[in-house]
Amino acid sequence: VAGVVPADLERGTPAAERRALQAAALGLPLLPTTTIGSFPQTPEIRRARAAHRTGSLDDAGYEAAMEAEVRAVVAAQEAAGVDVLVHGEPERDDMVRHFAARLDGFVTPLHGWVQSYGSRCVRPPVVVGDVSRPAPMTTRWTAYAQSLTAAPVKGMLTGPVTVLAWSFPRDDEPRSTTARQLALALRDEVADLEAGGARVVQVDEPGLRELLPLRAAGRAEYLAWAVDAFRLATAVAAPSTQVHTHMCYAEFGDVMAAIDALDADVISLEAARSRLEVLDELAAEGYDRGVGPGVWDIHSPRVPSVDEVADHLARALERLPADRLWANPDCGLKTRSVEEVAAGLASLVAGAARAREQLAG
Repeated sequence: VAGVVPADLERGTPAAERRALQAAALGLPLLPTTTIGSFPQTPEIRRARAAHRTGSLDDAGYEAAMEAEVRAVVAAQEAAGVDVLVHGEPERDDMVRHFAARLDGFVTPLHGWVQSYGSRCVRPPVVVGDVSRPAPMTTRWTAYAQSLTAAPVKGMLTGPVTVLAWSFPRDDEPRSTTARQLALALRDEVADLEAGGARVVQVDEPGLRELLPLRAAGRAEYLAWAVDAFRLATAVAAPSTQVHTHMCYAEFGDVMAAIDALDADVISLEAARSRLEVLDELAAEGYDRGVGPGVWDIHSPRVPSVDEVADHLARALERLPADRLWANPDCGLKTRSVEEVAAGLASLVAGAARAREQLAG
């Protein structure tokens, strides 16, 4: 942490130049389609995880089961015609706990359940020491998914601020210090993903807004170290590597300047319910990078029609140029069924295709 210098927080190439390099490297169409990361946690996944935890399924059997799920997820995306794929995260029971279990400096309790919202409960990890990464955490699964397809597969990481926000922190050091330790661990992971062939890496930060102090007096200091942590984690990426981030349902007005300062190449945000208000807020901030306003509300079992997706994108195009707009769901697909996801992906891809046709006149 003491060795971090300001240059470590900079990509080194302006966003507009990165966009051109990434367009050449990825070869994506206008209005590219993608998903946020997770796919349904099926009964088969849960059974394999439980059997592995109790020892009735060995490591080889568990990995074979997860590979089968990754193959199914990649095949489903290819069948639908999605442009930038994900591996589906079948091996992850929780987007924070999964990483905490693979980082030194954390313990992951077997119990200690707390309510997140509604009937959803989680077991937050506990930070007990300095955080570091003893070994790569995600590269094996991203590389496996990429071996199955010629389409780009996103490396998927949970950001340093979110890991910290959804864990019990240390009380003997500032959160900003822990965030920087997490950022350095994730920086190594980004570098390893890139070295393994990943051309797109997504670092999710839904916790950025959640950790914002209630008192206005503390917000500037918090946002400064939170933004620095994200940038430290991601600035190691080459200019041709596209860095995405994702944020879930929240009031973003108070953190728009911070979102801009993250310097991510693409941000995906909830917009299916908010009627694209977030795009107006981004425009007011002068945000000039890629945006994926969610066109599919995944917190409902209802699947959007092709017309709805196309109309949503048409309204977004009134606010954004076509070369910066992405088509994606609001959030991960973990809680949806396989059937709902198949129908939703079909609508997403067909809706984006229709919007492209309308652009072409």
